Amino acid sequence: MEAEKYVSDLIAKSSKAQKIIANYSQEEIDELTGVIAWNALDEDFREKAANMMVEESGIGSINDKFNKIQVKTKGLYNQMRDEKSVGIVEENPEKGLVKYIKPMGVIAALVPITQGEGIPIFKTLMALKGGNSVIFSPAPKGKETSKFIINYLRKVLKACGAPEDLIISIDPEKVSMEVSGELMKQADFVLATGGTPMVRVAYSSGTPAIGVGTGNTPTYIDKTADLKETADKIKKSKMFDHSTSCSSENNVLVDASVYDNMIEAFKEQGAMLIKEGSEEKEKLQKAIWPNFPKENTLHPDVPGSSVEDLAKMAGFDVPEGINFFIVEETRGVGAEYPLTGEKLSPISTLIKVESFDEALDKMEGILHYQGLGHSCGIHTTNDAQIDEMAQRMKVGRMLVNQPQSLGNSGAWFNGMPVTMTLGCGTWGHNSTSDNVTWKNLVNYTTVSRVIDPVEPSDEEVFPENIRNKKINV
Repeated sequence: MEAEKYVSDLIAKSSKAQKIIANYSQEEIDELTGVIAWNALDEDFREKAANMMVEESGIGSINDKFNKIQVKTKGLYNQMRDEKSVGIVEENPEKGLVKYIKPMGVIAALVPITQGEGIPIFKTLMALKGGNSVIFSPAPKGKETSKFIINYLRKVLKACGAPEDLIISIDPEKVSMEVSGELMKQADFVLATGGTPMVRVAYSSGTPAIGVGTGNTPTYIDKTADLKETADKIKKSKMFDHSTSCSSENNVLVDASVYDNMIEAFKEQGAMLIKEGSEEKEKLQKAIWPNFPKENTLHPDVPGSSVEDLAKMAGFDVPEGINFFIVEETRGVGAEYPLTGEKLSPISTLIKVESFDEALDKMEGILHYQGLGHSCGIHTTNDAQIDEMAQRMKVGRMLVNQPQSLGNSGAWFNGMPVTMTLGCGTWGHNSTSDNVTWKNLVNYTTVSRVIDPVEPSDEEVFPENIRNKKINV
C-alpha cells in the first residue's frame, strides 16, 4: 500500500503538469525542448553526469558518456525540431480526412544502468515533444545520477516558466522493483529500455508499453571488405563506453579466404586472439558464465569490464596495449556455445565460414539463441549479398560497412532515426521494430467528412488475370 500511495502522489503531480503542457502551442513546445537540449549540452553538466554515472555504477567510460550525451542530445533535437507535434498534422481533402495529434499523458520511463547518463535527457525530450509528462524509474546503481540529471532539467523547466513536475524521478530511497512495478501500472504508457526481465514486467503491467529485446549483434565480413578499415570500425564499436551497448559486434563471421588476414588486421587494432581449445578460452568462458551449463547468465561484474578486469577474473595475463579480445569459436553457435551470446564487454567471438550461405545459417542460429529482432551487420561491396541478408534476417536494423554500436541508434554518418531505444519487433517480443522516437508517444484523432461517393467498377478493382480465376460454387 505504501508503494501504491507514493506512486499515486507522483502520478497526480505529473498529471497536473501534463494538463498544462497539453495546451502549449507548437512554438512553446519547440522552444521548451530546444532550451532543454541546449542546456544538456553544457560541458560542466555533462562532465558531472558522466563522472557520477561511472562512479555510481562502476561501469562504462567517462569520456564516452560525456560525448554520448552531446551527440545523442544534439542529434535528437535536430531530428525533431521542425516536426509538427501539436494540432493538425495531416490533411487529405480528396478523402475528407484531417488528422490531429494528441499526447498520451503520463509516461513511465525505465532507465537502464548501461545508459543511465543519457536516457533521462533523451526520454524527456521525446515525452515533452508530444505534450506528455514523464516519471523516471532508475536502476538501483544509477539512482543518484538520475536524480542529479532530473533536478538539473527541472531547473531548466522552472527557468522557462514551465511546470517542474513535467519531469519527475523516483526518489533514491524509494527505488525498488515494487515501486517501479506500481509506476508501470498507474502511468498512461510505459517506455521500457533495459534488460529482458524488466521489459517483460512492463508488458505484463496491464499498461500499454513499448519495450526492447536483447541485443547480440552478429556481423559478416566477406572477401571484398576493406579489412583494415573494418577492423578499425569494429574496434571503435567494441571499445565505445566499455562495450556496454547492446549493439556492439558480439559475433564476427569471417569468410575463410580472408580469415587469417582479418585476424592480423584485428591485432593491428590492439586485439588479442584467444584460440579455439586454449586454456585462456576455457577460463574466460568460465569467468563470464560461472554457472554454465546450468544457466547462461552473465557474471554481474562482466558488463562494462575492461580486458584487464576480464583477464583478472579468468586468471590469465594480458599483454600491454590490448584493447579487446577476439575469441575463436569453431564448434558451433547457440545455447551450447555461450560465447556466441551477448557479452556486454570488449569480446568479439570470431567464426570462420566457408561461404555466404554458411554465414547466413550461422547468423540465424546466433540470433535465434539471443538477439532476434535486434540488428545485424555486413562489411562488403556486394549489393546482392546485402539484399539477400536483408531479406532473410529477422532484425529491425542492418548496417552496411559501419560500426554497429555507433550507428544502430542513429549517427551523423547514417540516416537511422536517433534514439536510445531499439525496438525488436515481434521477433524480440516487442510491439515495434523501429528506432523508437517521440512519434511513438502520441495518439491521433482522425476527422472524416462526407465526400462525393466514387465507387470504382469491378474491372478497375480486379484486373483480368484475377477475374479469370473465378471458381464455380
